[in-house]
Amino acid sequence: MCLLGPRQAGKTTLALEVAREAGATYLDLESERDLAKLTEPELYLGARLDRLVVIDELHRAPNLFPVLRGLIDRARREGEGNGRYLLLGSAALGLLRQAGESLAGRIRFLELTPFSVLETTRRSVDTQWLRGGFPGSLLAADDARSLRFRLDFIRTYLERDIAQFGPRVAAETLRRLWTMLGHRQGAPLNVAELARNVGIDVRTAGRYLDLLVDLFVARRLVPWHANVGKRLAKAPRYYIRDSGLLHALLGIRQGEDLLSHPVVGASFEGFVIENLLAHAPVGVEPSYYRSSGGAEVDLVLTLPRGERWMVEIKRSLSPRPARGFHAASADLKPARRFVVYPGDERFRLALDIEAMPVAELAALVRTSVPS
Repeated sequence: MCLLGPRQAGKTTLALEVAREAGATYLDLESERDLAKLTEPELYLGARLDRLVVIDELHRAPNLFPVLRGLIDRARREGEGNGRYLLLGSAALGLLRQAGESLAGRIRFLELTPFSVLETTRRSVDTQWLRGGFPGSLLAADDARSLRFRLDFIRTYLERDIAQFGPRVAAETLRRLWTMLGHRQGAPLNVAELARNVGIDVRTAGRYLDLLVDLFVARRLVPWHANVGKRLAKAPRYYIRDSGLLHALLGIRQGEDLLSHPVVGASFEGFVIENLLAHAPVGVEPSYYRSSGGAEVDLVLTLPRGERWMVEIKRSLSPRPARGFHAASADLKPARRFVVYPGDERFRLALDIEAMPVAELAALVRTSVPS
């Protein structure tokens, strides 16, 4: 099994707990001591085929993949079975590709997401929306300490981590790009305009947008396309995936600041989308729908069997889908229609439209595809 996800506080703690409970060997490749143990990786790991080995920060030693392939095959021949290695690391595109090529048929990818609304954290949905899902932020003693964690995370990520995976761009320039992306949360993005405002060329802006998507910092939500006889939007929408990071980038310190900020609606929309997709089964394809005639819906979930669910997101305790939602329904002919709102009750807005909290719909999405 290979677990690859965004670098975050709490991941190392999780790995240590897994190793301790399973009687496993734990290696942190950011530790020179642990890295030195793999000077002869086949000798070191070959002596531990009888136990789980957790390797953290794997991206620091991508040359391990061919060795792991041989050891996995050896363990299978000796009847040790699967589940020999739990691999964690920042998910650079090249690393994912190399893992897929070297360990084809021997690997399973899992994304380690921040906390979702379905996980018990003793924090309210509003607090999770404000602070985001990173453990060090969400579980902080107060909003000030939560913000401090996120600001430190952003600085470290910009100055150290991203530089490992992409061409060198000044951290301050990249921060401006990231911040402008936050101001455009959920809106169709003109990359040329973004590049011009940040002061870089279009190709560089495009590469860094791709990098932020690859590193799970940003989400690219593609438009839904089919032959419906109408002109449809073609530009993808971008979201800063963690709402807490979005708010830190925009200088939003507490709930009152968020509720009065122009990004409040788009922020809630992105928060809902992330929580729904965190629990979407494999094979569910997300998109948005918008036609030149005004038909629009925030999220379309296409299930593996072709069934479509439409989700509109309203930051209102009296949610009412707009005319564009009904026009989109006529075009898409969805099997189910939902409106997510910030209240606590589930109720019907029409015979085939249900309003519900984000946690309830996330639980429903999780079971949308039979196992």
